[in-house]
Amino acid sequence: MGVGKLSMLPVDESRAVATYNRVMARASAAVLVSILAGCTALLAARQFSSPTVCDPDNGGLTLTAGFCAAVVADALGPARHITVAPNGDLYVELHDNRAPGGSVMALRDTDGDGRFDMQQRFGAGLAGTAIAWRNNQLYVGADTKIVRFQMDGVALLPIGPPEVIVDDLPNAGGHSAKSFAFGEQGEIYVHVGAPTNNCQARDRVAGVPGRRPCSDLALAAGIWKYEADRVGQSHSADNRFATGIRHTVGVAWNTTTHSLWAVQNGRDQLDLWPAFDGTKNAELPAEELQEIKQGADFGWPYCYFDPLLNRRVVAPEYGGDGRAVADCAKYTNPVATFPAHYAPLDVLFYTGTQFPAQYREGAFVAFHGSWNRSPLPQAGYNVMFQPLNHDASAGTAHVFADGFAGTPRPSPGNAQHRPVGLAQGPDGSLYVSDDSGGRIWRISYAGMW
Repeated sequence: MGVGKLSMLPVDESRAVATYNRVMARASAAVLVSILAGCTALLAARQFSSPTVCDPDNGGLTLTAGFCAAVVADALGPARHITVAPNGDLYVELHDNRAPGGSVMALRDTDGDGRFDMQQRFGAGLAGTAIAWRNNQLYVGADTKIVRFQMDGVALLPIGPPEVIVDDLPNAGGHSAKSFAFGEQGEIYVHVGAPTNNCQARDRVAGVPGRRPCSDLALAAGIWKYEADRVGQSHSADNRFATGIRHTVGVAWNTTTHSLWAVQNGRDQLDLWPAFDGTKNAELPAEELQEIKQGADFGWPYCYFDPLLNRRVVAPEYGGDGRAVADCAKYTNPVATFPAHYAPLDVLFYTGTQFPAQYREGAFVAFHGSWNRSPLPQAGYNVMFQPLNHDASAGTAHVFADGFAGTPRPSPGNAQHRPVGLAQGPDGSLYVSDDSGGRIWRISYAGMW
């Protein structure tokens, strides 16, 4: 019955219909108010958890179009690698044994504004670089061991003391960082850096030849494979997975290729040798993105990759003149290369859905920045994206985020911030850490809204 027909009805029936219509109108209004209230609450929640809650100046960063950033934590100390728990808590490994309360920083956003207002420390004596979350367990890579903490997924801090997974890892001085990554069959891959620049008998001294065979390769300059869930393992040559890798602070498992990948920091100081002037030293060798398979050998210290010649050539410590190839062709080549001395410290394969589709076929790489590109300007200090087609390069890497150093002519001494760690949040945002100012940024794709 329509309201317009009320005049044709008996009085009692007309009153009944009018009452019915008033009740339904009020009910509809209540439903509408309820729906609007729900939408308002949802929008408010999205405002606080949305990746688009960014700083007006993007935290000082210059980003690829469509992206924005926010500073979510600051002044933490020498923040190295980072990892995000499923509930959104952030964990930071600090390379500082003097940090009161421990070398691991646990961060939580308690009020939903996107900033980590709760900060607690634990892990005394575990200063290092690497950290990763796995199966309600937090793994930490200190300079001489890998440990794990039991977590319950609710409390911010561990529920028990650390368990040692791998011990007796050699401390390689300037290459002491123990990066690691988990495979798909319960394994953990651990990198041990070379204790020297290029295996000279007297390190970094002009004219001193390299040792052959290089004894550094016995327990360092490679990747070792251990069991991720077995406590009490000790570092052993028997567990070597790949070799000839001078130093890689960043390793990651690629779920597309089902293989381990790494970013290598190439050798320094070619200009200690007559065949290499300062410009060649600044441009050589390439930093490398490597796919690492069982038994691979990437040639350090005997050969290095020349990006100008697009091949490995003999190192001067072993008789090289900058062009000689000898047996260098037998060593595994990189998938992609980056400019010399940029110092890549982390690599991340994006698996989220927040960023555009092209970012799910490639790798983000954090570059700490150079100290030895003279006479050319020092460079790096940024985050790049390297496009890939499965296990092959799909083009030249481009700068994704810049401005960390805060100066047009950065150097380690004047850079305000130097990128180190990368982590993906539950919402698909990208977190970046910095060990110069102790800052954490969250980079989001604003174009999705």
